[in-house]
This record gives sequence, structure tokens and C-alpha cells, in this order.
Amino acid sequence: MIRFFYNTMIVLGFATLASAGDGPTRPIPNDLVVTDPPLTWYKGNLHTHTLWSDGNDYPEMITDWYVRHGYNFLALSDHNILSQGPKWVSVAKADARAKNEGFARYRERFGDPWVETRTVDGDQQVRLKPLSEFRARFEQAGRFLMIQGEELTDHFEKKPIHMNASNVLELIAPQGGKSVVEVMKNNLEAIQAQGERLGRPILGHVNHPNFQYGITGEELAMVTKERYFEVYNGHPDVHHLGDKTHVGIDRMWDIVNTLRIGEMNEAPLSGLGTDDSHNYFGQDEASPGRGWIMVRARHLTPESIILAIESRDFYASSGVTLRDVRYSAESRSLELDIEPDGDAQYTTQFVGTLEGYDPTRKPVTDETGKILQVTQRYSADVGRVLATVEGTSVRYELTGKELYVRAIVSSTKPPENPSFADQVQQAWTQPVGWEKRIAAADTPKAAKPESK
Repeated sequence: MIRFFYNTMIVLGFATLASAGDGPTRPIPNDLVVTDPPLTWYKGNLHTHTLWSDGNDYPEMITDWYVRHGYNFLALSDHNILSQGPKWVSVAKADARAKNEGFARYRERFGDPWVETRTVDGDQQVRLKPLSEFRARFEQAGRFLMIQGEELTDHFEKKPIHMNASNVLELIAPQGGKSVVEVMKNNLEAIQAQGERLGRPILGHVNHPNFQYGITGEELAMVTKERYFEVYNGHPDVHHLGDKTHVGIDRMWDIVNTLRIGEMNEAPLSGLGTDDSHNYFGQDEASPGRGWIMVRARHLTPESIILAIESRDFYASSGVTLRDVRYSAESRSLELDIEPDGDAQYTTQFVGTLEGYDPTRKPVTDETGKILQVTQRYSADVGRVLATVEGTSVRYELTGKELYVRAIVSSTKPPENPSFADQVQQAWTQPVGWEKRIAAADTPKAAKPESK
């Protein structure tokens, strides 16, 4: 409350400065306007659930957690609903979902004047605050930003197909379709259509393709206008590593990018890290703080963040921090500076596919020989480890034969809140070196990254 009051006084002070009196508006002093801010790394999560859908805590409590843990932006992305309009929930049912006295904790943190309740047929209910009401309690220019998100929760037959839309203004209904590919395509087009109609950037990305193994690598490759997916999702049930039948997400990423660049003349996917958080009481289930993106931008606004993502000036992380990522098409080099963390040791794998790769692929069959509808098996040429480098300052020089190169940085330390057994902290950079291979008309329309 003290911080909120202080921030409010600052805002009121600026407003008074700009419009005091009945005469002409007084200009804001130049020293209060940053005309050329430096490029800055901003930490954020774009996949978060609350009591508006199947999360187990109040949106203000969740936002407060991310603020206190050093995040710079957060998108609340509940299933097929925006945090808008009236919504009342049963206190007892919310506490039962949390398996904790979440309401008491919420009321203690924000106070009785803020928390609104009513009783209906003997059941105490609490009003969920919409984003438009509570965002002002947290947002600070250049420090923390709220983004309205939605998880479009769709399916084809029994296969779940989920896609996030970040910076939406209006609810987007799941579009459906006659195949997995068509469902993804239809939902992406609906996201893009709202952005074009309202004149605002909206980022659409594919969520956890291995959740119930709903999306194969080949299907993801075919939706060529989709340029973003979750290379790491912190939910423990999304099968990040795959199994004997299904490929892991890292392997899927290389398959998709090889198919797109090597065979379809299309731009590759970029990879995001997210929490997909649902549980905010302890570290069980889908809890926060597991996955995020670091975006390099000049302004902490939705437009600037999304533009930087579209320019591929970001990386995904489950714990590793990169001081810098530098790619030069002229010198054909990809360089990383890794932030040291105590006695942790770092190994960076530069992964890619080379020209002339073996395109052999085979379907996966069960014990009876029946072909399974899963990602096929590809040759070892697809997504090869091109180099392995130890240390905190690493470099890879491209030969010109690479279809693309990306880096996976692994620490010897486990995450503070791991999502699977034997997990280590990692970071994933975006694929580079493919740009000249793809026709200019097929590349993203976003601006190129600014020179560092």
C-alpha cells in the first residue's frame, strides 16, 4: 500500500505539472522525458493462469509474486476468457482448489477496503478484479508492465491445441477446424485479424505441443505463418523430454526448422520460455518461476516488447542469464556472454542442420506395425551439435553451409523449482544464419534488430 500511494502521488504530481491552471498546458521538463533510452533486457512471462479460469489464486496475488521476483512484464492468459467484466467466485471453492486459505491470504495482503465480497444463498463470494482495475497498483514506467493475454483453448478430435494471444483487446473464440493444422491456422488468423482491425500488435504463439502429444513436428512446420512456440514450458505435464514414442521439444524444434528452411523455403520458429503457472501455493504442480523470456527493447511497452520478439531479439530461459547475444551476418558469428552464477559451470551447444543433410525420415509404428500419428524419425543430420564450447564467453563461426544455427546453454546447477527429474538450468537462443536463404517476401515484416 505504501508503494502504491507513493506511485500514485508521482503520477498525480506529473499530471498537475502538465495541466495546472486555466492557461496553456505547461510542458513536461525535458529531464523527465527519456528521448533515446538504451536497449535493455526485460524479463517476462506470457503464459499465466488465475482464478478467472483454472488457476488457484487471485490475479493481484499472482501479479504481486512476479513483481517481487524481479519480472518486468506479465501476461495473464486464462483459458478462453479475458479478465474483463463482472465475475464472482465462491470463496470456499477457491480455497478448495488451492488446498489453502487463499482468500484469507488475499485479504491480508490487500486489505478489506480493496476486497469485495457478497453472500448468495449462504455462500460467501468474492469479486475477481478485472485487469483494468488492478493494473495501476503494479505498473511502473520502465519497471513493470501488465499485458492482457488469452489462451485460445481448442482441439481437434481428442488432441488439445492451445495458442496464446498476447496484447489482445477483445476475446477471441476458438476457431476449430478439420485437422490439427487447420485449427492452428484458423486460430492464428483470428489473432492476426484482431491486430490488423484494431491497429495493435498481438503476438500469437503455439503452446506446449507435447501436452497430451497433441501436435506433431510436421503439423507445426506446415503452419508457416506461425513463427513462435514454447521451447520450454514449466508445467510438469507437458512432456518436455518426450518419451520412447514421441520426440522431445528441442528435437521437434530442429525438425520443424529443417523442414521449413530446407524444404519449404519458409522462416523458422522462434522459441519462448513460459511458466504456464496454475498453482501458487508451494512448488507443486504448475507453479511460477520456471520459464521466461528475456527481451531486448528500448521501451517497456507492449508494442516495443512484441516488436523486439518479432525481430527475434530475445531468448528463452529456465535459469541461465545471458549478458549479451550477438549475431553478425557479415562476420558470420554468433557470440554469447553468460552471466556467472557462483560455482556453476556452463556448456554451450551450437545446434543446426547443414546443407546436403540426409532427409531420410521414417514413421513410428507400434508393436503390430501400425503407423502412429506422431513426429517421424529423422536422420542424425537434422539438428546436429555443430560445436560444444565451455565457459562464459562463447563463439561460433558459421561456415555458410548451415541452414540455421541456435545455441543451447546448460548450467551444472538445477533450477530452483524444477519441472522434471534431473533438470538443469538452460537458455535457448533463436536460430540465425537462415535469413538469406528465405525470399524477402516470406520473412517476418518486423524491423530488423538494431545494431548493438
